[in-house]
Formats: sequence, C-alpha cells, structure tokens
Amino acid sequence: MTRIEQLYPRLPVRGADAAIAFYREAFGAELVERYATPEGNVVHALLRAGDVVWAVKDGDDYDPAPPDGGGSAILALYVADADAVGAAMERGGATVRFPIADQPYGERGGRLTDPFGHQWMVAQRTEDLTPEEVEERTKAMFAE
Repeated sequence: MTRIEQLYPRLPVRGADAAIAFYREAFGAELVERYATPEGNVVHALLRAGDVVWAVKDGDDYDPAPPDGGGSAILALYVADADAVGAAMERGGATVRFPIADQPYGERGGRLTDPFGHQWMVAQRTEDLTPEEVEERTKAMFAE
C-alpha cells in the first residue's frame, strides 16, 4: 500500500482572489502560493491556517463553481507513486478525468472521479521548483 503524504481540499469558486481575501480575514490564513494565467485567473492558491492547508481556484469549464458562487471540492492527494494509486482507484471503479502524466509544474499526476462522485487529483512531486519557476511554467502552459 502506498503511504499518503498529504491531503488537502481544492475549492473552485467564483472570484478566487475575493475568496482568498475572505479566508485570510476570516481564518487568519496565510497565502502560501498563488499561480494564475496571463489573464489573471487563479489556477491554484494554497492557504494555511495553523496546521491546516487548502487550495482555492477560479472555477472554469473543468471545475465549475455553482451559480451561487460556492464550489465543490477537489481532493488533492499527494503520494509516493501516483500511477499505482491511480490504477488501484480504477480497479475500484473510479473513472479517469485527466490521465496521470508528467506535468510541466514539477508533478506527475492526473484526476479521477471515485464511484461516489468525488474528484481526486492524485499526484507525486517530481521536481523541486521555486515559486517563480512554477509561475513561469504555469503561464507558459496556459499561453499555448
């Protein structure tokens, strides 16, 4: 069995920057990292309050936010072997949304939906990148 290294929710919302400001104010959260497209859409922002971490992103075609402005969670699961965990999930009835593959932001990962409708982003870190390198690669990935 693969050892789980980290689990945190990713919350698609309408207006990620407003949500970040709310969580910082309401929970005293620290903005750990924020990455956006060249147009300014937040594709990932990690927040921390004490020992708790979670991510926020602007809703889009793949991860829509409900009309009321809230969002459904995407569970981001970091493991030592994303391929093995993804295969085990598929064997258990999960469906692949995005195949597990090497990603330009220093991870190998993909997304699956479990038999109960929950989305899991399963990934392993493959490179140690600086926030600046991730930002540069994120912009290049969305500029194509």
